[in-house]
Amino acid sequence: MRLGSGTFAACCVAIQVLGFAIFLRGFFPAPVRSSSRGEHPAETPAPEPSSGASSNWTKLPPPLFSKVVLVLIDALRDDFVFGSKGVKFMPYTTYLVEKGASHSFVAEAKPPTVTMPRIKALMTGSLPGFVDVVRNLNSPALLEDNVLRQAAAAGKRIIFYGDETWVRLFPKHFVEHDGTTSFFVSDYTEVDDNVTRHLETVLKRDDWDVLILHYLGLDHIGHLSGPHSPLVGHKLSEMDSVLMKIHLALLSKERASLLPSLLVLCGDHGMSETGSHGASSTEEVSTPLVLISSAFERSPGDVRRPRHVQQTDLAATLAIGLGLPIPQSSVGRLLFQVLEGRPMRDQLRFLHLNTVQLSRLLQENVPLYEKDPGFEQFKMSERLHGNWIKLYLEENSSEVLLNLGTKVLRQYLDALQTLSLSLSRQVAHYDTYSMAVGATLVLEVFALLLLSIPKALGPAAELDVPLLSPLFSLLFYLTLLGLWAVHVTVCTSTESSCYFCSVSWLVAGAAMVLLSALLCAIVSALTTMVGGTRRLRVGKSLAAYLWPWSELDVLIVMGTVGHVLSLGASSFIEEEHQTWYFLVSTLCLALCQDVCRKHFLGCSEEDEAPQGDQRERPRPREAGPALWDGAVRCAMLEGVGTHGAASAFEALGSAERQMVLASPWAVLCCCRLLRALNQTGVQGAHRPDLGHWLTSSDHKAALSALAAFSLLAVFLLVHRRCSPMSRVALALGLLGVYCYRAAIGNVMSPWQRGSKDVSKGIMEARFVYIFVLGILFAGTKDLLRSQVAATGAKVRTVGLWEIHSGLVLLAALLLRPHNLPVLVSSLLVQTLMANFIWKPLSHDAAEVTVMHYWFGQAFFYFQGNSNNIATVDISAGFVGLEQYVEGPAVFLTAFATYVGPVLWASHLVNYLSSQASSLPALRHACFCYALVGSVPVSAYVVLVTSLRYHLFIWSVFSPKLLYEGMRALITAAVCTFITTMDHATLART
Repeated sequence: MRLGSGTFAACCVAIQVLGFAIFLRGFFPAPVRSSSRGEHPAETPAPEPSSGASSNWTKLPPPLFSKVVLVLIDALRDDFVFGSKGVKFMPYTTYLVEKGASHSFVAEAKPPTVTMPRIKALMTGSLPGFVDVVRNLNSPALLEDNVLRQAAAAGKRIIFYGDETWVRLFPKHFVEHDGTTSFFVSDYTEVDDNVTRHLETVLKRDDWDVLILHYLGLDHIGHLSGPHSPLVGHKLSEMDSVLMKIHLALLSKERASLLPSLLVLCGDHGMSETGSHGASSTEEVSTPLVLISSAFERSPGDVRRPRHVQQTDLAATLAIGLGLPIPQSSVGRLLFQVLEGRPMRDQLRFLHLNTVQLSRLLQENVPLYEKDPGFEQFKMSERLHGNWIKLYLEENSSEVLLNLGTKVLRQYLDALQTLSLSLSRQVAHYDTYSMAVGATLVLEVFALLLLSIPKALGPAAELDVPLLSPLFSLLFYLTLLGLWAVHVTVCTSTESSCYFCSVSWLVAGAAMVLLSALLCAIVSALTTMVGGTRRLRVGKSLAAYLWPWSELDVLIVMGTVGHVLSLGASSFIEEEHQTWYFLVSTLCLALCQDVCRKHFLGCSEEDEAPQGDQRERPRPREAGPALWDGAVRCAMLEGVGTHGAASAFEALGSAERQMVLASPWAVLCCCRLLRALNQTGVQGAHRPDLGHWLTSSDHKAALSALAAFSLLAVFLLVHRRCSPMSRVALALGLLGVYCYRAAIGNVMSPWQRGSKDVSKGIMEARFVYIFVLGILFAGTKDLLRSQVAATGAKVRTVGLWEIHSGLVLLAALLLRPHNLPVLVSSLLVQTLMANFIWKPLSHDAAEVTVMHYWFGQAFFYFQGNSNNIATVDISAGFVGLEQYVEGPAVFLTAFATYVGPVLWASHLVNYLSSQASSLPALRHACFCYALVGSVPVSAYVVLVTSLRYHLFIWSVFSPKLLYEGMRALITAAVCTFITTMDHATLART
């Protein structure tokens, strides 16, 4: 069966995406969990150890506190409380920390530092899986055992006000709740007022046991203007007054209560120097944890520095404080400071319950748990504890009893630390079998793409794909039999859960058939290539065989290989933007050299070929490149050189020549200016940049002028190739973009007076969406009409450009105002490259495709993106939405993040479709786009597998893996669209 190279590439990418998804499912391990589900009744508490003596203490100890108030301030990092900002803006909290009845800690939050996984960690004490970051925006109900479930089962009355994520996670646990939406980051006032307005009444009531308050305003300020904004100080002062009100109210109620109350101040995660979160920088993982209660004794002059603990330790502490069982999957340790002042027997009892819970969790997750040092320490502690109980029951007080009790305490604390560390390391358990299946699919597709280059990039751009021959191949059946044997062996003997073993046998069989068929296709392609190589003329020189590779081809290959090699180092992944900046700058310099040679020397690369090889030269471009079968050959990218470039360049006028000469330098200067707009990566993210300067409140006028100018420039660069109706829609849509940004307070407008007119911009954004959909509909209509119209090529070109214009308008709406120059620069560079580089220099489809891919990657980083999840602008996913809708929110967030690659891919289709020989060009472009997209994906699968126990696997390599998965999806979508255009062109011809 003959397939166009574009269709073949699209199918290969689709299979690769499937394989990558299986690999991801195996790579991101299931976190440490108890085998007992959260909805099952709790187990009977472990009895108090005894050594020959009988002890009646088999129940849970009574609670330490009558009421607990948990105040969670989103994105509250430790220096906001313990640093200079705390002293200045939170005086009451600072007094409690330094001189009051309190215990202060710096709680470390494990990545990913986003809200939903952190709430899980606080309430369950477990370490959520890294992939939970994907589910952060739409949190399902939490079925795992947690403090709130235990409290509700014990009859505790829980009230919650704040982020509605809690309501989604715990839908049946609150007797009263009022959730606030968390995605309108421009709102940092009302979102907190909706929480505080309940305090006046709820603090006077006695019908609750646990009160949880989740304030979002500080996090929203961070997303808007960063941690050094003046708004941060005002918000911290507001939170300080809230804490003072709660603390004084609790103290007044304690007079009528037998037990003291507990006030907990904490953050779910910190805030980076850019105001975002999600990664593992010190500012993002360090959060304050302050426990305030009259039960904590403190002598005058007792200065305590905050100790470092784990965020997961809070779950065990709250459970003990409320007299509840510790959540079964908790890996946290009880904060022993809470027990100070309690009798020795109580302290030992609480520590014993914590160690028993951790030891049970260790037994369920570690096969050789008996050899674990923590388990051995636990057994030793239990024996000593039993001896102490025996001595205690015989003699209530003696120095021996005190010394032995102190020794048991230290032994328990050491055991807790070791057990907690052992369980935390279990997060790195991988589903190796699923990883192997997915990686094999990805690598087989990549190998097939590489071996198909000669035919796929030939003049016909077609391949012979054998569909029936594998079914009659001995290799196919032997491979299938071997894979089935491995599958049955693994799935029947493995002790751990394996995702690929849980799928139906029909699905597993289909995967085995696919793996076997791909292997047969690879062997067939390899055999054909070896046979073609043997038929090459022996007397043909190497220079004559390789000379059609231009300098640009060599740069592209070396750049691609260099980028792939850089992925093996964590520092290069963190600073990947520097790699793409270097590659794009080098590409511009190579184009400058090529243009200058054509202009000043008047020669092409054909003139520079060795004189002795003149008769070995291929014909000019019309004859096509030579393949390995003796008639034609294939270069790495598309064996079509630049032989006609000199004549095309000489046909230009004087003014056009000057533009051709200036264009590479203009592109280089444009890219250099964009680098100063957004500092990204890790090393330089804290440095001041133009984007921070523009977004500060002092420079709102400059930002407004820049946004207006950028929107005008977008219209001038896009409107010329649109239909009259689309031009009007584009102009009104861009005007609506400015109105939307003015409505939410990002830019100034003459009709807006003061901050009272600031809104959520729902109507303005939907106004723009109407024009976006209208332009996209007009473009789609033109594409359909081009199939039957006599002037189909012209109508199709207009339709494709209108689709491109609709995407540009959507990008203008979703991008932050200070990033609009990135959009303008992207359109300007596309215009310069298309009109004054690619056409005059007659670059072939393969070179144009790779350059589009490179520029798309560079503009991804020019936006301020990185391989850090914290740089994803989630607010873009909720533009124009009143409530969370999963489909639109995910699409808009993904589009806003990948504006650069998407717009450059769209321009690629427009540019090649407008050429005279668009049919082979589109096929070549689709194949090359699939190939250059497949290279980093395939290499990274191998790299991340070999580095899965690396120190930075979760902080650096795992986020990059998610980004690569998203790029694979975009590559598949682009190849599908190009293939659709290719089939439409073929049907019309």
